[in-house]
Amino acid sequence: MANFNFKNLILIKPCILDDECFARAMHAQKILNDAKIYNSFDEAIKNIDYLIATSSIESKSDKKHLRNAIEPEDLTKKLFEIDGNVGIVFGREDFGLLNIEIAKCDVMLRIPTSLNYPSLNLSHAVALVLYSLFIKNNVVSKEKRIIGKIEKEKLFKFFKEILKQINYPEHKKEKTNVMFKRIMGRAIPSKWEYHTLMGVFSKIIELLKTKK
Repeated sequence: MANFNFKNLILIKPCILDDECFARAMHAQKILNDAKIYNSFDEAIKNIDYLIATSSIESKSDKKHLRNAIEPEDLTKKLFEIDGNVGIVFGREDFGLLNIEIAKCDVMLRIPTSLNYPSLNLSHAVALVLYSLFIKNNVVSKEKRIIGKIEKEKLFKFFKEILKQINYPEHKKEKTNVMFKRIMGRAIPSKWEYHTLMGVFSKIIELLKTKK
């Protein structure tokens, strides 16, 4: 993290941060000292506006949206224009992130690796992801113009309401909501785009309700 100018570390039910841990941190011990520790995933992400899950296991079908992954090169430069907190979620060393945890993230990131040995050591995965972001952060504008957590929640709420109003099949709703979340996660809409979408969605809901 220190190598690539990242300093805010969040840990969920970590092992004991003992003397060996601090010795290995060398000149980055301040990151460990300042780390925030939580007992649950939900508690840890409560104040994060944009979440990036990481996993080596991706979907092989576009119809399975949960693990429909992007690659580091696809992480748009607009990521640094978000006016809020961005979190990169790395899973457990042995079996990574759970599906329920990935579903709460905006996008899922996968580092391209050999099919013969796709899993990376956790520390190596962190280094590769942070390196790719560090490079992009040095060439982007700092203008803040991207929607935050509250706007996203409203957008998803309106989309769910549209599905409800058109009597969208109940058994398809969950996958369709995840699909929409992934589309918005990849697009990272600006505030202008958000307000335009909300205006369209609001009008659709209004018309659908008057026809009932």
